[in-house]
Amino acid sequence: MTLYFDPVAILGNDRDAFRGRWEDRLWLNVPGPFYGGETDTCWTGRLSAPAHVLYGGKYLSEYVYRQPSTPADTALLVEAADNDPFLGYGCDGDSRWTPEAVREWWRNRSQVVQYLSEQQSKWDESDARAGQGIAAAVRDFELYIAGDLATDLRIYLYWLEERRSPTPVDRLPEL
Repeated sequence: MTLYFDPVAILGNDRDAFRGRWEDRLWLNVPGPFYGGETDTCWTGRLSAPAHVLYGGKYLSEYVYRQPSTPADTALLVEAADNDPFLGYGCDGDSRWTPEAVREWWRNRSQVVQYLSEQQSKWDESDARAGQGIAAAVRDFELYIAGDLATDLRIYLYWLEERRSPTPVDRLPEL
């Protein structure tokens, strides 16, 4: 049994939907292979991948708040990327994130939580008008940061350092 699912390995021709540039990556993206950068601001990402995509930053671009952990999750994120007219999603995070950068993102997670908290009333109002469930997803992201994200990032660190999935008996790196 392995602990890390490599979604990039199953992309095949779907890789064409990911033309985003690392330099444009929104700081809210959770470390992992996928990220949103200069995406559209039409709020289409959550229509395809509601458990993985949120909106944020200065222009309310799309970002990945939960990396896919199954082929079905990956297909949803591919659909979100494919529906982005700006082609602002990237899938080269594995070659960009370093263990130190992941640890730095984790150390600065309080900034993400603060941002989410400050935006909560905006999302509540938006949901009352548009009904995309953004406020609930923001709460999900906050709970994820407070809960399972630390373990997921330790597994991802192992993947980055060893280029293989850890097994249940492998010792995971510290954040």
